[in-house]
Amino acid sequence: MRVLVLGAGVVGTAAAYYLARDGHEVTVIERHATAARGTSYSNAGLVSPGDATAWASPAALKTFLRGIFNHDLGIRVRCRLDPYLFAWSLRFLRQCTRARMRANTDVKIRMALYSRECINALIADTGIAYDGRSKGILYLFRSQQSLDQGSQNYLYLGRHGLDVEVVDRTRLLQLEPGLANSRGPLAGAVYSPMDQTGDSRLFTEALAAHAAEKLGVKFLYGTTVEALDTEGDRVRAVMTSAGRIEADAVVLSMGPESGVFGRRYGIDLPVYPVKGYTATIPLEDPALGPTMGGADEDSFVAYSRLGNRLRLTSTAEFTGFDRSFRPRDFRSLFRTGHELFPGAFDEKKAELWAGLRPMMPNSIPVFGPARFRNFYLDTGHGHLGWTMACGSGKFLADLVAGRKPEIDPQGLIYKG
Repeated sequence: MRVLVLGAGVVGTAAAYYLARDGHEVTVIERHATAARGTSYSNAGLVSPGDATAWASPAALKTFLRGIFNHDLGIRVRCRLDPYLFAWSLRFLRQCTRARMRANTDVKIRMALYSRECINALIADTGIAYDGRSKGILYLFRSQQSLDQGSQNYLYLGRHGLDVEVVDRTRLLQLEPGLANSRGPLAGAVYSPMDQTGDSRLFTEALAAHAAEKLGVKFLYGTTVEALDTEGDRVRAVMTSAGRIEADAVVLSMGPESGVFGRRYGIDLPVYPVKGYTATIPLEDPALGPTMGGADEDSFVAYSRLGNRLRLTSTAEFTGFDRSFRPRDFRSLFRTGHELFPGAFDEKKAELWAGLRPMMPNSIPVFGPARFRNFYLDTGHGHLGWTMACGSGKFLADLVAGRKPEIDPQGLIYKG
């Protein structure tokens, strides 16, 4: 079967790999000059089932509303005349009950743990390198009160298959010697040894090369998707800047642009771009940096060790498709980095970047046919695109092939 995948980020590239492995003739259409130049270029670097708690929650509701007026928070909402943000926000607010948070988290952790199995199997099969580490991730808390409160979400994930350990400061420093010189208070952490880290850009580039060389996947870079050529309940072809390309099936994996594209064809796909900021910095003294990934839960800053580089990331900003940034957008990020790992890096050498996460109101990606019976969704992964990409690709390939998926599809299949 001829399958077109729209988008060569980590999600689309993983889908192409699994589809081609099934024997399909796969072509990937990507507007950038190569793979992983959008959302996948510089994310937090965390492959983190431990971060599977749904964003929409009673606590997030309070922070979201405060973020409208206080732009120093981890969540920032820039008020603008955007009807899609307004509609998305109403849907998000409806998900902010404790019951909905638990239900959505149950779906996310199921996919995240499955995806962890898939990426490990893929690495074993392909041998691709991406600065990966499998030492786990630490979720740090500055005070005993925040540790006691925040650990509850992780213990809930622990009851659903995640291996977690709540650790005090002494145990924390044993696990992560890079925090020995930390200048800020650290009461303890939640340690998730099942979590991993790695550079999603390197992974996606390597997987795209492997898929092209070993599986015959064709990548059309520098090519823009313009429209669908449809007839009845089927997509016959995709109209692109390189011409009309026929297909037996089409997969939408266009990241934050997925919602806009889907709405053109009457597909109710509430994907909204949520902006995040990252800095990638060479370590001046690798011994002073972290040995594993982590997240400062009180300052909303995550970090990962990528070879001899440190990746810092923060902020969820609702500002449409604006990808611009200013030096001041990184002040709190660098401040936290210096507190945790003093002397490890020189922020003047940082590569700064801002990208957009494709967020669904319930934090759950969507899969399966939408509007047309051969037009499939694989999008809306939000802040866990890197974590869920391989499981999503395998799940999508099962749906296209008409196979029973290896995981329970409840809550993942698009319903419109």
